[in-house]
Amino acid sequence: MPPTCAHSDAEAPVKHRLIQLLWTIGPAFTRWAESHMHEPDLTPQRVRVLLHLKQYGSSKMSDLRDALGVTATNVTALVDALEKDKMVLRAPHPTDRRATIIDLTEYAHQRLMESCGEFKDRVAELFGEFTDADQEQFVQHLSRMYMALVQRGVLELPTYPHSKKPTPEKQEETA
Repeated sequence: MPPTCAHSDAEAPVKHRLIQLLWTIGPAFTRWAESHMHEPDLTPQRVRVLLHLKQYGSSKMSDLRDALGVTATNVTALVDALEKDKMVLRAPHPTDRRATIIDLTEYAHQRLMESCGEFKDRVAELFGEFTDADQEQFVQHLSRMYMALVQRGVLELPTYPHSKKPTPEKQEETA
């Protein structure tokens, strides 16, 4: 049993303790991941943009914003930095003159191939604290949470990062 957070009450309802843990773990996990970045131009946030483009192909800026769950200002800053580093290209949308299409460069593909697996292995070392069965169960619980957020309109299915993604129908069956 993990220790309770300093700001939580051990007698508080479990759902309240879960909130506190997620609020604490989320930023801490981001710091953990960032501490394992060995290439300063490939921050976790930039890698998320690049991986989304690699997985789903060219995307509108608004689609990137929604997929990453960030503001339009944040996605613009990320794309600006990636464009400056020659990792993405901007192009006008073929039918919507208000939209801009973002695509990966060959250079970005190469960088991802070289560094992404190593980075994930370094960050995933944290999960060595858990058995394979514990990790699988953790993935299942987080996947259900992900689907609950999709159903509430906070996240969208195309951003799901795993190949074994649950469908809304399966989510309802397991709930």
